[in-house]
Amino acid sequence: MRIVLCYPNEPRHQAQIATISPIAEVIDAGQEHVAAELPEADIFCGHPKVPVPWNDVVARGRLRWIQSSAAGLDHCLVPSVIASDIVVTSASGVLADQVGEQTLALLLGLLRSLPVFFRAQQTREFIRRPTADLHGCTVGIVGLGGNGRRLAELLSMFRVRILATDWYPQNKPDCVAELWPPERLSDLLSQSDVVILCVPLNPITLGMIRKETLQQFKRGAILINVARGPIVIEADLIDALNSGQLGGAGLDVTEHEPLAPDSQLWGMPNVIITPHVGGQSASRADDITNFFCDNLSRYLAGKPLCNLVDKQLGFPRPA
Repeated sequence: MRIVLCYPNEPRHQAQIATISPIAEVIDAGQEHVAAELPEADIFCGHPKVPVPWNDVVARGRLRWIQSSAAGLDHCLVPSVIASDIVVTSASGVLADQVGEQTLALLLGLLRSLPVFFRAQQTREFIRRPTADLHGCTVGIVGLGGNGRRLAELLSMFRVRILATDWYPQNKPDCVAELWPPERLSDLLSQSDVVILCVPLNPITLGMIRKETLQQFKRGAILINVARGPIVIEADLIDALNSGQLGGAGLDVTEHEPLAPDSQLWGMPNVIITPHVGGQSASRADDITNFFCDNLSRYLAGKPLCNLVDKQLGFPRPA
């Protein structure tokens, strides 16, 4: 059995994986060699950020299981993989603490006018400017998967009213006031002071936040995107910010990455941009390896896998 890895790891992580399946050959391909190693893999764990010949991998017929090292799956759910017998599992929820922290950083930074004060600091200007509050707000979370549920827990400490939509509107957490199906998105948008995107990128969510959708937002609301950039149409977002329809935006992801140097978003005083770092963590390699080893044990024992993905939808069904 050949297990190919493509995520930042160390020899100790490879040794940890080898203890689960001593007869397996564990190969750290990295981004440099993943395209060449994948066709000869039985199991793959990682997140390729370089072009990968998925059609050739499927045609080779050897790969049986993909364990993504990210919550998002657009890097591997190409049509040939979707149509194949390859099992796919995600890392949904594994990095939810970090995504939650990033979301709060973006949101609180906007509400407390940190972009304005950072600019003032550069000119040594010590003048009070208006700020806004999170306590007492209505927050809408679009997508209540692993990241969305953890975020709801964190936000509940701020005594906010939380609304959410999800493809599977079931098992509503106590901290969420209303959990609705996707058809109620317009209700969530019209009532929320803050809207946070936590949905996967798939054909349904691609370009979901566009001119028509933005017009349904409560005027002056804040948009936070810690999901995937192409969910939001950048030109329409800029228009909504310029018109005041949106009061601000916190973006860990953008429609095109890296964000173009001439994008208007860079200079907007009501926008905070971070370079897709929401899942970064000092313990990320440990957390991903631990999760993979648990799932590998399940796989070898013929037990149900955690975060088994519905390949047509592009995310795991709830347990």
